[in-house]
Parts: sequence; structure tokens; C-alpha cells
Amino acid sequence: MWRSCFLVAVLTGSVFPVSGFSNGKVTVACGDMMPRHGDGPSPAPPPFSITVDTASFTPGDNITVTLQEASSTPTYFRGFLIEARDAGKPNSLAVGSFLLTDPQESQLLQCGQTQGSGVSHRRSSRKTRIQAVWEPPNNPPQRVQFLATVVREYKVFWVRMEGPVVSLHGATAAPSTPSTAAPPPTSSPPPLSEPFSSAGCGLSKSCLRDPVGCHPESDPACFFLSFVTDQQGGSVTFELSGPAEGYLAFALSLDKWMGNDDVYMCVSDGGSVTISAAYVSGRTYPEPAIQQDLWGRAWRLADGLIQCRFQRKIILPHADGRFNLSQSYFLFLANGRSQQGFIHRHDRQPLISSNQKEITGPPEDLGGSRSPLLIKIHGVLMLTVWMWMVSTAIFIARHYKNVWPEKTVLGQKLWFQLHRTMMVLAVLLTAVAFTLPFIYRMGWSKHAGSHPYIGCTVMVLSLIQLIMGALRPAPDSPRRIIFNWMHLVTGTAGQVLAVACVFLGVSQQALLLPSPSSPAVLAVWLVWTLLAHLLLQIHSCTLRREGSDREHICSAQSWRQQPEEKSNIKKIVFVVFLLGNTAFLVAFITTIASV
Repeated sequence: MWRSCFLVAVLTGSVFPVSGFSNGKVTVACGDMMPRHGDGPSPAPPPFSITVDTASFTPGDNITVTLQEASSTPTYFRGFLIEARDAGKPNSLAVGSFLLTDPQESQLLQCGQTQGSGVSHRRSSRKTRIQAVWEPPNNPPQRVQFLATVVREYKVFWVRMEGPVVSLHGATAAPSTPSTAAPPPTSSPPPLSEPFSSAGCGLSKSCLRDPVGCHPESDPACFFLSFVTDQQGGSVTFELSGPAEGYLAFALSLDKWMGNDDVYMCVSDGGSVTISAAYVSGRTYPEPAIQQDLWGRAWRLADGLIQCRFQRKIILPHADGRFNLSQSYFLFLANGRSQQGFIHRHDRQPLISSNQKEITGPPEDLGGSRSPLLIKIHGVLMLTVWMWMVSTAIFIARHYKNVWPEKTVLGQKLWFQLHRTMMVLAVLLTAVAFTLPFIYRMGWSKHAGSHPYIGCTVMVLSLIQLIMGALRPAPDSPRRIIFNWMHLVTGTAGQVLAVACVFLGVSQQALLLPSPSSPAVLAVWLVWTLLAHLLLQIHSCTLRREGSDREHICSAQSWRQQPEEKSNIKKIVFVVFLLGNTAFLVAFITTIASV
């Protein structure tokens, strides 16, 4: 009983590891200069400044760039990234190259087409000042601006701080943008006049919806993606809608793994929506793509919804990493938070279409899931093992040794054969389920919190328990008491940690069962198990007291040395316990299948 009670006490904590780029190898952030820390930049004014030693240059000159404190108030920074860009095209690639003045604290990166076009920290030590020398390219832009991202602590940083602008000798004022030029990606497209509609899904346009069959015009919780080829057949119109605090995005992918994907984002930014294209080369921040490939952009913000529309040519021969829309792809639909136009990692597992879809193919009403099949199987197996199989095996060993004292199967008592068989199967199924997330992730998950760590511990304890059971000494052996205690301690630890792991598992992003209903049902199941154990304990103690003229003191030992019961209460409780556990398990399997 104390083991069951202890289950409740350990379900309150978890550990969430973080990772960063303390070594300064931040090439992945060269495009947007945004740290991959999972948080947005600090809203406070940056306490640092960028200075240069000259206001003009010619090819072959050297310009000393200094990043330092902006005021007399002492402060420091740990990480940084400095780039030089065309002042007229701040979203273009870095230009020129740097030379190091302090190689102990800084290093060169390739942030453009030239090695050394960016400079970053080498280690996360505290710094108050850093310098580097910039060399202009052979054909420099007329005006160059220095930009810097500065990290003081993991969650305290400033992005793309604007430094001074230096001009090429003889250059005039900034050239005006021709009237035919496409708007920059930060310009806001016009608002939509009315919400999107699901009318025509599967008939005149292809749609991907979550929940299945929802209507974006009437359901505020509907995630919606539609696309249709124009009548001339040269472009595709996309519509994206859903409840989101910061952004909606969809991606075209050749597989069901994030990486090497063509991404399109609608990001809420100060009362408007920025619609842009990007490319994801791995599980990294999206790298901006050429925005002029999108047109007909429009958006709508209303009642917590983000809606956007744009068009794109079917074939973009000049764009690296952009997909041909006449081919088939898996569709990813994701949402998350943003801050000052910078997106955070999505809070939920993306909705992924069940099958590949040819974008310019016949209209279809597509289905999808936010939970990969391997993760669903992992959840079903683990719940079957720990919610039903293990709890039943422990229930039998603890309370039913004396209910079937004379019944034997293959030379062993019935309760022991049931207990042993169920426990062996539990270890085998746990081992199978244990491997599935590693197969899906192709390695270790960095965003699953303490769940995988606890799961590994449970797997080790299960194997130890299986080995100890196979090597157990005879009942009359002097080493039997050692085995009994080790069996009890290892089994208790495994069960406690497994139940904690189940509670953490239902909220994992790759599964994400409905909340708060799923944790609440798990809690009801745990209370149900405790009450069943408590009822049989009280029943056994009562019978023993009656057999001892009410003078016997009920002890823990009495659980294992009960007289044979004449009452059918235990048998009734056992049937009800099995039915209850089965009902809880079926409810969870049904829920997992539906997500």
C-alpha cells in the first residue's frame, strides 16, 4: 500500500534541459541574426553600441568596428554576432569580410558568400568590449551598415542592433527604389475583406483541416490550409487560417521529418501580418528565401485568428531550396508564438498530412495527424503495460496468494504463473515501446523534458527486475530475504517512475493528448488503483481480526499470510478491478487513435 501511495507524491516535478551556442558557431542564425534560445529579444533598449573609426571607405581600406557598453553603467555580454550589410537592402547577405583582433574571444563565420563575413564569440565568458576589422569587397555597395546581435544571458538578448552607416567615397545619397521594384518582405500586404471559407474543399480546391471537417468561417479553433491552381495553370493560390498568438506556417516536405523543407509563414507583427517564404535545412530556424516570388498577398486578424493569402509560381528555376509545385509532398501545418516579428518554436506538434499530395493535382479533402504513428504505438504499448498489465500482476501477487492456494498450472501456483507471465510480457513490450521514439527521432529528443530520462531509468529497472526474477534463490535459501527486499525496492521504483513517465507522456508535443482531461483521467485511474488496494487491505485485516477474537494487530506481514478466504468479496473486487482498468485503457487508446 505504501508503494501505491508513494506514486502520488512523485508526480510533481520535471527537468527541462536547454541548449545554446556557447561556442559561437552560430552560422545557422546568420540570416535573421536571431538566437535559437526559444525566447524573444529583450524589449528594453540595448545597453550596447556599435562604433566605427571612419565614416567613408574605398576598396582595400580597413574599418575598425567596436561593440561595447553604451553608457557608464557597468554591464557585460557573453555572445555576439556582427555583420556588415548593404544599407539599402538590410535583408540581403552579409558583405565584405572581417579580420580578428582578439582570436581568444572571437571567431570568423561564413554568413554570406565569403568566408569571414561574420564574426562571433568563441566562448561564453563575460565581455565588455570587442573589436574586429572589416574589409570591403572589391565591388562594395555604396552604403554599408553594421548590425549586431548581443546576448547577455540565455534569455536576455538584443537582435540586429543597428550600427553606423559608412559610405563609399564619392557615393551620393541613398539611391531611390525604382517604382517597379517589389516591396521588401517587411512591408505589410493589404487586409482581407472577409474570412476564408471551406466551401469547395475536395471539389474545386484541396484542403487540410484540423479538426477534420472544420469550417474556418464559423469555427474559431479550426486550422485550415487550402490551395488551388489558377485557370492559366502557372501559379497556385494558398490560403492559411487558424487560431494563433504569433504565427501560422505550412511547409512542403518530401518526408514526415522536419528538414530540407519549403516553408511559408504568416507572422503577426504589431497589428499586421508579414507573409514570407523560407527554407528549413534541418531542425533549425527558417532561413529567409526570395520574397519577390510571392504576390497577391493579403491578410486578416480577427478574434484571435490569423488568416493570410498569397500566390506563387509553380516552378521557380532560379530559387535554391524552393520546391516545384507540380510534384507531390507531405504538408506540415504549424503555429506558435512570435515577438517583434521573430517566431518561436511551435508549441504543438505540426499537423502532417497522411499522404503526399501533388499541389497542382486534382482537388482533395486531405486528412492528417499531429501525432506520428510510431509515437502513437509507443503510447499504446506503454499504457497497456503499466496501466493494465503491471498493475494487475502486482494486484494478484499482493492480494490473491491465498485465494487460489491449491490451484496450479505447469507445476506452479496459479497466482505465481499469472504474475510471472504478465511481468515477463510487460518487460518485453516495454523494450519494444522504448525503441520506437528513438527510431522516430533518429536519436535523442532535446525537447521532451524529463520524460526520456525517466523512461530510460524505467527500462533499466525493468531489465534488472527480469534478471533478478530469473536468478531468484529457493524459498528456504538464506539469500531469499535479500532477493525479496531487492525485488520489492526495484519493483517499487520502476512502478513509481513509470507512472510519473505516463503523466509526463500525455503532454508530450509529439502526442499531446487533450488537456486537462487526459491528466485528470490518469489521476482518476491512480485513485481507482489506490482504492482497490485499500479495500482489499481493510477486508483482509478485518477477517484476520475476526479469526483472532479481534485481538490480532493487523500488520504488513498479514498481507502475505492471510488465511484462505471463504468470502467472494475478493473475487468480485478482482473482476471489477480488471473491468475498470480495461475501461481506462480503452478510453486512452481511443483518444490516442483520434489525435
